[in-house]
Amino acid sequence: MEIKEMQMSDIETRSAEIEELLKSEDADIDSLTAEVEELEKRKAQILAEVEQRKKEAEEALKNGKEVEVTPTEERKNKMDIMELRKSNEYAKAYADWVLSGYKNDKELRKILTANASADNVGENDTVYPVPVMLENKVQTAWENDEIMQRIAPRFLKGNLKIGFEISSTEAVVHAEGAEAPAEERLVLGSVEIKPESVKKWLYVTTEQYEIGGEEFMDYIYDELAYRIVKKLASQVVNAIKNSPASSTASAPAVAQLTKALTASTIVEAEGLLSAEATDLVAIMTRATESAIKALKVASGENVGDPLDGITVLHTDALPNYADATANATYMLVGDLKSIIANFPNGRDIKFVFDDKSKAEEDLVKIVGRVLAGIGYVKPNAFVQVKKSA
Repeated sequence: MEIKEMQMSDIETRSAEIEELLKSEDADIDSLTAEVEELEKRKAQILAEVEQRKKEAEEALKNGKEVEVTPTEERKNKMDIMELRKSNEYAKAYADWVLSGYKNDKELRKILTANASADNVGENDTVYPVPVMLENKVQTAWENDEIMQRIAPRFLKGNLKIGFEISSTEAVVHAEGAEAPAEERLVLGSVEIKPESVKKWLYVTTEQYEIGGEEFMDYIYDELAYRIVKKLASQVVNAIKNSPASSTASAPAVAQLTKALTASTIVEAEGLLSAEATDLVAIMTRATESAIKALKVASGENVGDPLDGITVLHTDALPNYADATANATYMLVGDLKSIIANFPNGRDIKFVFDDKSKAEEDLVKIVGRVLAGIGYVKPNAFVQVKKSA
């Protein structure tokens, strides 16, 4: 191939070949050096053409014209995708597309002609990348939740089956000449984590909906992302609460401690955990935490730290100790690495718009949805602390 016909990938390949040839003792230094110079000229020419086409595209977009994108520009646009996602122009086009019920993507196509096509965009779903501004809002919602920020997400399609050990015999010492030890007895179980739609919806007036734009998307992302993440955190609490006291074939055990709240409650709970529970947290309401701290103050004695240095995470999915009924779980102590959160379609929020069911009231229903599966997978990695009668 002549150098004048080469594209960037061809230049990179040939440059690598020349680099290897130059290591040879009988290399034709002058000829190879001259070729490198020609390759650099061709590279500069390609970059100049890309910049020119980019300027033409920007000018055409301002005038509302369609732009024919060359393969070279397509590569350049993909390189600049992060910059485009940060732009106000892209954020507005994305907002208008979402608020159209994922139907009108004309403006997005003008901006991302080289990165999306009619063949890879489906109804109510998309390969269009989320604007950085909105992506950051969702990320902030995950990071601000004390429970969910400690659970590493997975993004695997379909149902997950995670195995765990129910029981096994110990290893033995086999003395030379002695009879062979008994075969190991190993009992295994498995947790199936099925993804479900976690939803939150709100109503807005027709006037608010029709105004639309970035500010409106800000509002619904802030509200729905916060509510969805909060719901998932409560599902984590429920997954632990609903696990059995003894492991079954489909559910690992959660240890049980039933007692009145004292300064030693958390320390006693720690003693029931397996050795694999290492990064300990205590999950409870703020009122319960205050009650624990008050025990030390009320005693007037040096009883040490009743929290035993454990990080406390707050939730409203458990009752306050003072309000809990007999045998109700009011605290969870354990390691959140025992929780798996799987998001088959990613953690971005998908929206559905209903402007029909309450049309007579001029209201539009907006449903935010994330597909997620939550599972507890390690025996005795948590303890349920229950209120005694």
